[in-house]
Amino acid sequence: MATPPPSRPRRRMWSIFCFRPRPRPESPALRRKRNARTRGTPMRTQLVSIETPTTPLDGAFHLPDDGPVRGGVLLFHGNTMNFYMGAPRFLPPVLTAMGYACLAFNRRGHDILSIRNSRATEGGAYQTTAQALEDNALAADWMAAQGFAHPVVMGHSNGGFLAVKHVLDRPETPALVLLSAHRGGSGDEIVQTLARTGHLGQERSAEILEEAKALVAAGKGDQLLLVPGWWYVISAESYVDRLTRMHAILDLAPQIKVPTLYIRGDDESPVGYPAEIYAERAGGPCEAQVLPGCDHFYNGVEDLVCDRVTDWLRRTLG
Repeated sequence: MATPPPSRPRRRMWSIFCFRPRPRPESPALRRKRNARTRGTPMRTQLVSIETPTTPLDGAFHLPDDGPVRGGVLLFHGNTMNFYMGAPRFLPPVLTAMGYACLAFNRRGHDILSIRNSRATEGGAYQTTAQALEDNALAADWMAAQGFAHPVVMGHSNGGFLAVKHVLDRPETPALVLLSAHRGGSGDEIVQTLARTGHLGQERSAEILEEAKALVAAGKGDQLLLVPGWWYVISAESYVDRLTRMHAILDLAPQIKVPTLYIRGDDESPVGYPAEIYAERAGGPCEAQVLPGCDHFYNGVEDLVCDRVTDWLRRTLG
């Protein structure tokens, strides 16, 4: 009789409360619309890999099928997402039709959890702000090596939050598109905001933060937690990072001189996704647009988002 394999040590998970939403099925009408967006818009796509100090960044480099290439676009995905879903998927067909070369790529903090060629886990549960900013910088260097030293930058959700700091450090960026960029922030203010809005620990945010700090100090920063007000597992180190090291985009806005489009859906909180306030504070021209019938992931209104982005790009860059 074969000897059963030794059982793996069970990784502790601190489960306080976790709401697991059921995936919303895609209707046939939405599927037809999604397919129609890419039909008849040929582009050349190649899978790419960008080196980092640890695991590489996988992505897709999209080029116009014919005609001149007028510039580049960097696409930053949102929290626990990736380069082949959401805006990094539905924007390249219309952007390449305008003549832009687009790089959509995974940060090391992509999806919730994933594996590569071993049992070692990676993904958004372990992400930190510093790592994400480094990944975006490495992607920008890769684009520069392809001949696109100053690409337009577009980011969705957490990708938009990161895009603000990325562009602050690169004032030569020709244009910035923020798609439901969250406000960020850290310290006592963010703890109070989380308690008020019911995210990332809710009224127990301060308590959970201290527990997470203790785990990090004990060398257990990769221990996964389930916390109220967050849909996914998150590591202790990532939780500490989110509450103590994230920049606030409203504080950076006056320093951003780059022409900016900030879109959010009318289904989204103006507190968490402060398009109007950001536009008022921006140091350069900034247009805020609130899209009707629009949730955080732009389900069913992808065509509208594409139209607003491309129209603004034409008006801004010609």
